[in-house]
Amino acid sequence: MASGPKRDTKRRKEQEQEIPVHPSSGNVFKDLGVQESTQVLVKAELAARIAEAIEEHGLTQAQAANLLEIDEPSVSDLMRGHLRGFSSDRLFRFLNALGKDVEIIIRPRRRSSSRPRIRVIEEKLAG
Repeated sequence: MASGPKRDTKRRKEQEQEIPVHPSSGNVFKDLGVQESTQVLVKAELAARIAEAIEEHGLTQAQAANLLEIDEPSVSDLMRGHLRGFSSDRLFRFLNALGKDVEIIIRPRRRSSSRPRIRVIEEKLAG
C-alpha cells in the first residue's frame, strides 16, 4: 500500500487523540478496584522476592518445589504471580527456606494526615 498525504494526516490525527490518564495511587490493584488491594500488593511483592531468590540460587522448579515442600505446578504458579492459595505466612516461610530473614516492624504512622500502610522492603547487603 502506498502512503500519501491523506493517509499520513489520518495517522497523525489518530496518534494525537487524547488518551485519558489518571494518576496512580501507588497500588495498581487498588487502581483496578481489587478488593483487599493492599494485601494483594504485599503478596505480589513477596512472590517477586521469592522468584528472585529462586533465580539467585539457580534452582530449577523441581529443586525449588523440593526446598519449599510444594509441588512443581505450585512453584510455577508462584513464579507467574498466581497467588491464590498462598497466604502471606506461607510466603514468609518460603523466603525463610530460601535463606531470607523476614522482619515485621510495627510503628506509628509517620504523619497523622497519612493513611496507615503495609510495605515490603528488601534490604540488600553490601558485598
